[in-house]
Amino acid sequence: MSKTVLGNLNSEKRTVSNPRTPWYVSNSPELGGPFQEFYHACLEKGVLDKKVKELLMLALASAFRCPHCTESHINGALDAGASKEEITEALLIAAVEAAGTQLAWQKDIFTKYLGKEER
Repeated sequence: MSKTVLGNLNSEKRTVSNPRTPWYVSNSPELGGPFQEFYHACLEKGVLDKKVKELLMLALASAFRCPHCTESHINGALDAGASKEEITEALLIAAVEAAGTQLAWQKDIFTKYLGKEER
């Protein structure tokens, strides 16, 4: 079953064959489709196991502040066998790295506008 949705401001119509198809695949299949394939390949192939990949993706989703992705990867990590403690540690590592990155950026801006920092 397909459903028709409105596309851009020119009222162009696009057809979505599956309601779970990501918006970017529906609206740009030539770029969105390969991106979706790459996403799935990253989760399935490679030397890292599924749990490690889900914990990495969870940490990144958290640092990038994507609530949908964070929820998805918490569930993925649980499905891959991650414990509550492992998930907590991944989120804490993401938080400390995000804070460290923010401090480094702030130092550069501080120095640029306020001069050499005091040690």
